[in-house]
Formats: sequence, structure tokens, C-alpha cells
Amino acid sequence: MRVLFTSIEGNHFHQMVPLAWALRTAGHEVQAACNAQLVDTVTHTGLTAVPIESPTLWEQLDDFQKEAISLFNEIGTSKQDPSQATWEDHLAYENMVVPALYQPLNNDAQIDQLVETARSWQPDLVIWESFSIAGAITATAVGAAHARLVSGPELALQMSTRGHFVRHRDQQPEPLREDPTAEWIDWTLERLGSDRRFDETMLTGQWVVDTRPGSLRQELDLPTVPMRYVPYNGRCVVPKWLYEPVERRRVCVTLGTSITSEESERFRLGETLAALFRSLAGLDVEIIAALDPAQRDALPELPDNIRTTDFVPLNELAPSCSVIVHHAGYQTKATADLHGVPQVVIVGYEWVSEDMGEEYEKSGTTLAVSARDLTAEVLREKILRLLDEPSYTERAGELRTEIRAMPTPNEVVPVLEKMTAEHRHGA
Repeated sequence: MRVLFTSIEGNHFHQMVPLAWALRTAGHEVQAACNAQLVDTVTHTGLTAVPIESPTLWEQLDDFQKEAISLFNEIGTSKQDPSQATWEDHLAYENMVVPALYQPLNNDAQIDQLVETARSWQPDLVIWESFSIAGAITATAVGAAHARLVSGPELALQMSTRGHFVRHRDQQPEPLREDPTAEWIDWTLERLGSDRRFDETMLTGQWVVDTRPGSLRQELDLPTVPMRYVPYNGRCVVPKWLYEPVERRRVCVTLGTSITSEESERFRLGETLAALFRSLAGLDVEIIAALDPAQRDALPELPDNIRTTDFVPLNELAPSCSVIVHHAGYQTKATADLHGVPQVVIVGYEWVSEDMGEEYEKSGTTLAVSARDLTAEVLREKILRLLDEPSYTERAGELRTEIRAMPTPNEVVPVLEKMTAEHRHGA
């Protein structure tokens, strides 16, 4: 069969690479549609890229739209119970999230090019991730089956909010049953010449390929194909020092690229890291600080037990670590979980809400700290707690065992073949 992958951003695409190659090595044809500026990211994996001429993720989002991302993450979580919100509250949210988030990330130019490609190539299955609703629209327009690749709590939060909206909507008199999401997608499908119309699977996928272990997965009453997370770090080289014996407990600090320079300044991240490293100088631990050049250059002279590096493949580093401190990026967290490493996650910034941190803490392997409460003292206390309290390491080991019992991408391919045959409806 032919399989088309769609994603909105390079790091999101990295999560799709192992499954794409599993399908390829099973004999299926695979293409990956991406922003034209991400073509190298795709082709470096050995996969075939389909360039889409569209602004990059950050070029499409202004300050108002970035604010909507934070609201999107927070609504439907424990701090703000959406079940207590009114119809007017839910409708206001839908009226905001469609023009501020869904449409910019899935704009007309992007959808038109995807559909043009799909009508020519005729994929049997479209696999899309996160907010790449354009993938679901494209599949619907050309009659392909479609599945959503899930890699974190965002689907559960989104569906919780959407479920409460639908419940309130259906209680309204029929002439007042507004649905901005359905109206946008219906208008788009009609513009594309399709006679099909919106249904809820266009937000969830006809089924979900979920890389989270069952103990961390919220039941959403959706057809689900569990799949083990397999790390993909892009092109990388293992440094020689990583083969040296580890003589002390090792703590990795990595901040990825999700925290912007503006947020780093607002939360005084550089000062906090410098103070944290000084506070850890007297401990019998080794700190591996994987920082970008700007983060590293902002640091003063560091204690002897701190090693800084621009980049090290986390999949190779994690097995030697006792704790990993990071920005709550899913790939970082999933890699740490895969290797049974307790974690401190920084939350409460643009893409990662405090409530997502609360979800992560439920695993018993992770402690969260809000960026607005971030100090060296708070980070040090949480690191020491993970190092000194064995329950976190024990629970991380249990989670590792659970993850490694999940089907690999190769093992889920026959399931995808079967579900594609069941859901493909023809153009």
C-alpha cells in the first residue's frame, strides 16, 4: 500500500521516522509531506520528501496565536474543569482555537498542495501527528484511511475539551448548534470538491497509533494501536567520553529547542542554571549539560563535575544517567522512560502547560517544576529527591519493562494494513 506522512514541524516528524521505515521495509511505498524548508530533515532519514510551499510553523503564528496554544494545552485539565464551563465558554473557546490555531497550522495553501499530491499519488493511508489536521482533511478528500500518531497527553486534553463542547452543543436548539471546527472543515472539503463532511475522527484519526504505555494512556474510547516508542535523534555521532566508565551518579540537563530565547530571558534560565551548577559542585555526581552555544556561552566558569556539550544523542546517554532534567519535550521524556530514568521536567511555558506537568507526575517517575517558580534551589531539591528516594527509580524501572513489552513499529505494520483495508472508502 501507499502511505503518506504529514507533520507540521521537524521534531514532530522525527517521531514518525521509525514507523515510516517499518512500513518501507515491509514493502510499502512511503512519502512524507513537509514544509519546503524541512526537506533536508526528511531526506536525511532516507525517506522521500514531498515539499509543500507554506510558511514555517513559527512564521504562521503571531503573538495572539501563540497565546492560544497555551490556552489549548490548559483547557480540559485538572486546574480548569471544563465540565463546569457553560455553553458560551466552550463556544468562545472553539471560536478562538479555529482561527488562532487550527487554520494557521493547516492553511488553505498547505491543504490544497497536499490534496493535489494525494489525488495524483493516491495513498491508501495517511498518518498525521499533533495538529496536522490537514492530513485528516486530505485523506477524507481523496478517500484514504487516516490515523493519528499520538505522542503525549495533548490528545487526551483536546478530546476532553471537545467532548464537553459536543455535549453542550447537542443540548442547544438545532438552529443554535454552532460548531466552528466542523464549519471550517466542511467549508474546506466543499471547496476541495469533496462530498464528504466533518466527523469527529477528523480531530482524532480513524484510529490512534499511541506510543505511550498503557499505564500512562487515558482511555478515550478510540480504536488504538499501541506502538513502542523508538528514539530517532537524526544524524549524530557518539562522543568518545561516553564510552568511559561512569564513576559517579550522572545527571543530564538538556533544554532542547522548545523554550524560546525570550522565555529563557523572562524566566532567567541562564542565571538559574549557573546557580544550579554551583550548588551541585560539592555533590558526588557528574553533570552532563547538553546546551546550545548561546546557553553555554552565557554560563560563567563551571565546577569540575560539570561537562558541557552542544549535543549528545540522548538514546546513547540516557542508560548511564540516574536523573534527566529537561524541557518536557515528548521525545526527551519518552527516551528517558524507555531507559528507566527518573526525570525533572520544566513546564508552564508556551507549548507545555503546568497541567501537562501534573499528568507526567502521575507516572511516579517524574517531578515537574513550573518555569515561573524556577530557581536553582527548587531544581536542586527535586534532583536530590529523585537521587535519594528509591521509589522513583523503582517505578521508572517498572515503566521501562512495560514499554519494552509494547509492539515495535515492525510488529504493528500488519495491524495498520488490516485497519487501512477496513477504513479506506475510495474517492
